[in-house]
Amino acid sequence: MISISPSARTLRSPYYQSTIDDGVASFTLYNSMFLPTSFGNPEAEYWRLINGVSLWDVAVQRQVQLKGRDAAKLAQILCPRNISNMRIGQGKYIPLCNHSGVLINDPVLLKIDEDCFWFSIADSDVWLWARTINDERQLDVEISEPSAAPLAIQGPKAEMLVADICGEWVKDLKFFWFKHFEIDGIPILVARSGYSKQGGFEFYLLDKTKGTKLWNYIKEAGKKYDISAGCPNLSERVESGLLSFGGDTDHLTNPFEIRLGDYVDLSLEGDIIGLSALKKIHQEGPKRYQLGAVFEDETSNSSPIFEWMPITHKEKQVGSLTNRTWSYKLERVIGFALVSREVVAGDHIMIETEAGLKEAKLVDLPFV
Repeated sequence: MISISPSARTLRSPYYQSTIDDGVASFTLYNSMFLPTSFGNPEAEYWRLINGVSLWDVAVQRQVQLKGRDAAKLAQILCPRNISNMRIGQGKYIPLCNHSGVLINDPVLLKIDEDCFWFSIADSDVWLWARTINDERQLDVEISEPSAAPLAIQGPKAEMLVADICGEWVKDLKFFWFKHFEIDGIPILVARSGYSKQGGFEFYLLDKTKGTKLWNYIKEAGKKYDISAGCPNLSERVESGLLSFGGDTDHLTNPFEIRLGDYVDLSLEGDIIGLSALKKIHQEGPKRYQLGAVFEDETSNSSPIFEWMPITHKEKQVGSLTNRTWSYKLERVIGFALVSREVVAGDHIMIETEAGLKEAKLVDLPFV
């Protein structure tokens, strides 16, 4: 068995021991933390997410806090989406870009207070980026990582479980909105959010010493719904068309290429990083876009890929396959294709896999 050597650079979440006790089978590294990727039966975990309720350690969604007199100003400088009308307790999905309009993260921005915002980040160093821009602009903002660790409750039965734990008020909570709450002395933020299309909530634990207590409390309350430990499910997220930053994006990807154009406010003006580049990209039209690929051969390898696979059409390379998985609903191997606009949904393509060229059909996203 291959193991990962412990290091102060590889952090453990407040729920790490709970995932070990519940039989975690594999981890990946994400934001320098261990993220569970399987509990030994991916298909059972998939159907539990589709039909029931699943408990995920997603503390790897680390928080970058902006706090101070200029926090709102800095947040808007970093965001090519209008956040001026955000209310305390509201979150917004943000395509965070560099000066060239290239996506560098896709966090959820949470407004904690009038002078305090959190970026709940994907896998890249937003803390360093925010601090650099803050120092460059000489703004009055403290950049830090608060004591907060998200724990996801996902699936169609998640709302019933969270209502049992917190009260009926959670049923009125809008998507990406959140509220402070306390469970048996455990301080949390309750947010309607999560990395699946099956519905659910995330509990942002605000006291990391109480991770095991919170995990066990939810498991006990969820017994009536047959809750079990799980993790972001590759098959479900690909079927649902959910983006994986860094997996489905490269060092040139802009939001318009990966279906995030609706989260860019081109009417904004002022000192917003990447905005002028994004306006130019939109005006000229992005050169690539994202489609789905359905493999024709049912025996094709469905394991996750280590690197993007070249896609050709009429013997010309037109893009890359950025992920691959077995779809339990479609009973086919599927993936995302980041391709030139020379090809369209309905076209048949060839994908250069580890087993040689495989034929696939391009389709619109999401798959289901």
